[in-house]
Amino acid sequence: MADDNHSADENIELLIRARYPVIYIESYEEDRVIPTIKKICERRGKEYCEWACTEGFSTTKEGKRKVDGSTRDPVAALEHVMKSKLNAVYLLKDFHPFLNDYSVVRKLRDTSNSLKSSYKTIIILSPVLRIPRELEKEVTVVDFPLPDREELKEILGHMVKLVHRDPKIKVDLTDEDTDNLVQAALGLTASEAKQAFAKAIVCDASLSSADVSMILTEKEQIVRKAGYLEYFRAREEFNEIGGLDLLKTWMKKRGRAFGEDARKFGLPAPKGVLLVGVQGCGKSLTAKAVSGLWQVPLLRMDIGKLFSGVVGSSEENVRRAIQNAEAVAPCILWIDEIEKGLSGVHSSAFSDAGTTSRVFGTIITWMQEKTAAVFIIATANDISQLPPEMMRKGRFDEMFFVDLPSLDERREIFAIHLRKKRREPDIFDLDMLSQVSVGFSGAEIEQAIVSAMFDAFDAETELKDQHIEKAIRETVPLSRTMKENIEALRLWAKSRARFASSGSNVEEIQALEIELEGLEI
Repeated sequence: MADDNHSADENIELLIRARYPVIYIESYEEDRVIPTIKKICERRGKEYCEWACTEGFSTTKEGKRKVDGSTRDPVAALEHVMKSKLNAVYLLKDFHPFLNDYSVVRKLRDTSNSLKSSYKTIIILSPVLRIPRELEKEVTVVDFPLPDREELKEILGHMVKLVHRDPKIKVDLTDEDTDNLVQAALGLTASEAKQAFAKAIVCDASLSSADVSMILTEKEQIVRKAGYLEYFRAREEFNEIGGLDLLKTWMKKRGRAFGEDARKFGLPAPKGVLLVGVQGCGKSLTAKAVSGLWQVPLLRMDIGKLFSGVVGSSEENVRRAIQNAEAVAPCILWIDEIEKGLSGVHSSAFSDAGTTSRVFGTIITWMQEKTAAVFIIATANDISQLPPEMMRKGRFDEMFFVDLPSLDERREIFAIHLRKKRREPDIFDLDMLSQVSVGFSGAEIEQAIVSAMFDAFDAETELKDQHIEKAIRETVPLSRTMKENIEALRLWAKSRARFASSGSNVEEIQALEIELEGLEI
């Protein structure tokens, strides 16, 4: 891998000057890479020759393009490079499929050896990185990154200049609007960014920060085509989450850290958060709501789906998923119930030939070292199954414990779910309902309302307090069926995690337990 301290074009020019025989550039963006290489050739006084399997080698001199059809075969093309007397750079487009043919691999090794004492360089340009083991010592890989903020700003500025000529199109962008649109386009290729901006303009004959969601749709296409991650559209809002005031405040502060102002201030992109707690208390809902709050894509990684029966495929699937997440950054990567996907790490050497252990190693190394703006939200219900390496400082910015909702939080949750069911909360006795639902999670409160609505609908009457109270009393909450597990989780969190809510419900639940003593549940 070439030096990361230089830009891509500096790296390529440096390698050409140092007479590296074969350079491999992995990129979809021929429209950006080829002009860069041509400029390098002009600066270094080199000829530029371009090869494609459909035409063979082509050169352009004095505006006239010359094609050599006899070099369409990859072996013939490499033979042509070996015999050529030109001081040139030979660009091979989409050469990767031919590297499955050993005769081509052998010829490329021979060509590479002959080029070491010449002023000729081969550059393979392909969207797929495929290097046979025989060529690993001959080929140097150069990363050609996607457009950065400045390049995307130039693209947006160019499009704004074009549309200003049309009086029917309204463009009124502030500096903040421009920053929001550019941030939304990060992770797109130059071509994809142009198409996304054009689509936003054509849709309503205008361009503003309101078009961010349309640009994010283009990122959804990237994720869908790759198939390693699941894309979630942001439909939930923070005001639809009851309680969790401390977690909400923390998330709102971190949201600003993705903007250009944060970069100028010197802030790094936030790494992520681990949400540990009782099932049904809003951990997954928080991940979805944060996506809407920050206006960034939400990608879900199901670790179980990434495991494959073919040796080595699981590790490759994880690497591909990580690459896809970084390609659409800034984004949120949601790993739900992470403990289930990584629970077999310590027995991996005996149970699956070390696959889980290697996958785990890939994930935590990336979490520690990543520089892309991928914010991880991992949720866990059973902390005892999580490997201790996952919880060390540096993997996440913070670890929050999400407990059962307190009295005030239950009141808020009842109001939220009643509004969702098109009912006015003020006509219900929320104080009574929140008191009789001690120990209920947010999910259990929602299901109690749904159950009550079924009863009211069956009785052909409007939903009332007594329907909901009856559904609550007929439900045995998780806080009773898994009392010991929840107490152990609270004890663990007391000295190891921040609480997501400032409200406390421990006293309420203890009072409920005293009240229920002697009763058969």
